[in-house]
Amino acid sequence: MRRRTTNVFSLSFLDAMTCGFGAVVLFFMVINAAVGTRADLVTGDLKAEVDRLEQEVLEGHEDLVELRNSAREVDQSQAQARGLSRQIIENIEDLRVELATYENTTLASEEHVNRLMADLKSLEESHRRLSAAVPEVEEPPGDRLRSFVGDGDRQYLTGLKVGGQRILILVDASASMLAGTIVNIIRRRNLPDARKIQAKKWRQAVSTVDWVTTQIPQSSRFQIYTFNETAGSVVPGTDGQWLDGGDRDVLDDAVGRLGRVVPEKGANLYRAFTAIQGLSPAPDNVILLVDGLPTQGRTSPRSTTVSARERLKLFNKAVDQLPRGFPVNVILFPMEGDPKAPSAFWQLAMATRGSLLSPSEDWP
Repeated sequence: MRRRTTNVFSLSFLDAMTCGFGAVVLFFMVINAAVGTRADLVTGDLKAEVDRLEQEVLEGHEDLVELRNSAREVDQSQAQARGLSRQIIENIEDLRVELATYENTTLASEEHVNRLMADLKSLEESHRRLSAAVPEVEEPPGDRLRSFVGDGDRQYLTGLKVGGQRILILVDASASMLAGTIVNIIRRRNLPDARKIQAKKWRQAVSTVDWVTTQIPQSSRFQIYTFNETAGSVVPGTDGQWLDGGDRDVLDDAVGRLGRVVPEKGANLYRAFTAIQGLSPAPDNVILLVDGLPTQGRTSPRSTTVSARERLKLFNKAVDQLPRGFPVNVILFPMEGDPKAPSAFWQLAMATRGSLLSPSEDWP
């Protein structure tokens, strides 16, 4: 009987090997899955840390760029500061040179002044000696009680004669006397009274009256009236009365009170000329200080605006109320937007044998 040959790689062996290999594969897969999960857990934190570090690096780059830009700006500012510093130093040196020159000039001027003072003293001594040799002659007193000091040679007024026995000075004290332009008048009329009376145009009018009063003869009588919507004397309680032109205190008081009048409201020449009728005896010389045609008449205006034609009509109606027999000398101050005023007041001055003049801004 033939003996059966034994085969090591039998079916049972292959099954055992396959099962073992499968178990190894399964075990490897289980371990690999666990390792992957563990790796994900570990590397997740690391990736977050890496991302955070990358973000910090980016921010650091941005900050570095800003710092570099700031450093450039600082360098530019320093360069500009150095340039300005050099310029200032040069200016200081120039000023020192100029100051030294001025000091030398001042010393020379002082020496010149000292010489002039010595010459003046010498002349005064000579004058005393000569005066002692000449007998004193009594001179007649002057006829002016007050004096007015103007700027330079501006103490003149061509064509105006401040004469007569009864002199009336009639001053426009309406809001238009605050300025020479309509815009500035609107601005100033809302200011406090203390600011209004300091308006340049009004101060010029007051200075003009001050000059006129210095020309009043001592034997004359005078009165100062102001007018806006009403008219009356600047000295309370003296309406219709004449004041003593030979009393300096009375003149000073009247001019001082005029300086405290506040220009306001509209201009009513009708009321002003009507007020002249209340003076007894009538004036023989009227000096009218005005800047334009009136804006009101016998009755109150119906509207807030008055055309040039209407203002001329109001002027003509006011002239009808003016008494006759004396000259009206008009001092017309410049005013914007009233072209008919010079012609109208010139005709008034010519009709009454007076004079018309418009002073410059630096007069008197």
